[in-house]
Amino acid sequence: MPTVGKWRQRFVDHRLEGLLDEPRPGAPRKITDEDVERVVVQTLESKLEAATHWSTRSMAEASGLSQMAVSRIWRAFGLQPDRDLQALC
Repeated sequence: MPTVGKWRQRFVDHRLEGLLDEPRPGAPRKITDEDVERVVVQTLESKLEAATHWSTRSMAEASGLSQMAVSRIWRAFGLQPDRDLQALC
């Protein structure tokens, strides 16, 4: 089991700090935590004047992010503005 040996050696060399996950390869994140927070707060605490609820398109336009980014954020936090509104009525 080479994986077990790798982690044991990391612990021996660096103690608890060695067990922290190392940065992963690939492109860095383009959407910051602040962007995510802004979308979630805006979704939950504001509403559109001309519509009953936010859509991914309207939120993307308001936030400056892509529609797919808004969709991923909503999915990650379990937000469904169209269904959540019906529950409030």
